Amino acid sequence: MNPRRVIVPAITSLVLLAGCAASDAGSTVDNGTAATTVITTDSTESAVDAEVDAGEVDVATQDIAVTFDDAEYQAMLATYSSTGDKEWIEATVTIDGSTYEQVGLRLKGNSSLRSVSTSADPATLPWLIDLDQFVDGQQHDGVIELVVRSNGTTTSLNEAVALELLSLAGLASQDATATAFSVNGGDAVLRLVVDHPDDVWMADELDGSGALYKAESSGDYSYRGDDPEAYDEVFDQEAGDENADLTPLIEFLDFVNNSDDAIFESELAEHLDIDAFATYLAMEELLQNFDDIDGPGNNSYLYYDTATEQFTIVPWDHNLAFGVGMAGAGGMPPGNMPAGQRPTGGAMPGGMPGGVGGGAPGAGGPMGRSNTLVQRFLAVDTWQSLVDARVEELRAELFDSGVAAELLAQWADVIASTGLVDQSTIDSDAATISAAIG
Repeated sequence: MNPRRVIVPAITSLVLLAGCAASDAGSTVDNGTAATTVITTDSTESAVDAEVDAGEVDVATQDIAVTFDDAEYQAMLATYSSTGDKEWIEATVTIDGSTYEQVGLRLKGNSSLRSVSTSADPATLPWLIDLDQFVDGQQHDGVIELVVRSNGTTTSLNEAVALELLSLAGLASQDATATAFSVNGGDAVLRLVVDHPDDVWMADELDGSGALYKAESSGDYSYRGDDPEAYDEVFDQEAGDENADLTPLIEFLDFVNNSDDAIFESELAEHLDIDAFATYLAMEELLQNFDDIDGPGNNSYLYYDTATEQFTIVPWDHNLAFGVGMAGAGGMPPGNMPAGQRPTGGAMPGGMPGGVGGGAPGAGGPMGRSNTLVQRFLAVDTWQSLVDARVEELRAELFDSGVAAELLAQWADVIASTGLVDQSTIDSDAATISAAIG
């Protein structure tokens, strides 16, 4: 994204984690913020080892200015309010001095758009920016699509830190940039801009020969037969159209929903990266992200590796991480659960069944449904124990070690460097997250 760089004190982490999305042994991945060396082992290992060293890291900031015709903008909002359709409009977008014409711009999100109206301030809305929507091949420093995120706070510190920690755990994550965002010549506001999981992102984070599917908030992981049209409102294929269609996804959902317990336990590893999924569930628990795969927003992508024929759950949408903004950003905390206090096992406050992944049917998932994959996975004692072990390993290496606190301090410094948020607000948001980190 050709961002400016802000030098802040940093960490260098060595993560040893089995079965997670990573590079070859000993290779270095530059995620745009911290250089992370990732070493993978065979599937029999599950240890996590992290070292924290003093150093410096380049953390990105940038300017994005957007201009568009107000009449087209109002028509787009009216369409969304009446039908829920998210139409594209043309915009001129300037990113750090580089200007692009006929850029695609549309609303991005679901719960974050519940209160949108024709009087909404466009500088505060969640957006998807697509540089080549109307001009084939248009890109900025190799980037084609950007997501301007919604958050319940001014600083977005919680999501920025969460994305860093997901990456350090070995999971596929999105690069985040603190952005001075302005619309039609108005004052700039601070927005967190992240990669959009598209073909470019998939090739960088996972493998360009796979396929990436997005779970819609209105859908679930149910099996709806073998007709691809039955999944139109449930899943979108976001990347890898040339590598696979919806067939692998439909077959996976058929297995998850219709295999008996013995077959599910004995054959799931043929369909799903077990270690990566256990790590995902553990990290969502540690991040206290109620709005995960088993939450009301069904926030997830599924990556299909055509070589291994396995799926991996890709984390997405962490604007409610650490319990921040759960009421203000459209979140609905289960029961009477205090923000950032989702328990591991047992019962949630308010009488709801708890545990990693959200509990019994009816406790989570879109429209109150629980995610079938999560529930069946955690019903197997071996896999529940694996998740519990990952929680303890990752808590020790990323939280108790001070890594999370250091990342929070770095990002607080970056937000302060933009001059767009007053220090008292930054300190308040940082204190809330610090309390959740422990």
